Amino acid sequence: MNEDETMAGHSADGAGQPPETLTRHLGRRVRHLRSARDWSLETLARISGVSRSMLSQIERERANPTLAVTLRIARAFGMTLGELLESPGSASRLVVIRADDRTYHYRSDRNARIRTLSPLNLEKDVEFYEVQLPPGGALRSAPHFAGTREFVTVQRGRVRVESGGDSEILHTGDSASYRADVPHALVNVGHGQALLFLVDIYCQSPVSGV
Repeated sequence: MNEDETMAGHSADGAGQPPETLTRHLGRRVRHLRSARDWSLETLARISGVSRSMLSQIERERANPTLAVTLRIARAFGMTLGELLESPGSASRLVVIRADDRTYHYRSDRNARIRTLSPLNLEKDVEFYEVQLPPGGALRSAPHFAGTREFVTVQRGRVRVESGGDSEILHTGDSASYRADVPHALVNVGHGQALLFLVDIYCQSPVSGV
């Protein structure tokens, strides 16, 4: 197949769909998958080899990329072309995320270890994470999309939640919700390892500059 063919009419899960439907779906998928990893457009461009301007047009649903470009984006996310283009409800199946599946261990450093607990190949506005923080470790985040909120439950340890100018200490079993469209952080202020479960609920519109 010629690499210059457009995606419309050739996707594994998009047969019969009008081009504008596929363009809209791909834009939303790429935007959500990128935000799930807290990647900037520059980061995705570097990993995928697709220009920042093209990625921006795709996310804004203004471009119908070639299959070659779409495949590079899928590979950057560690997915097949079919998984990237899969529409919600297109397949009814049980999805299992194994503890040792490195695809879902997308961050591990001295400050935090994060594992995604929600499938990466589904379009969604809600994402679920397991977060481990060593003593003194912190997960600090720039503002997400406007309207985004986070919900956290402390499974083990003592953690300070920061959101904008607000902060609160949580102990084992405590939960909190807070704005995530402002600078926010989860900081381990205890003496041992902290284990958290984190849920992000996204709004569709990105904040200015994202």
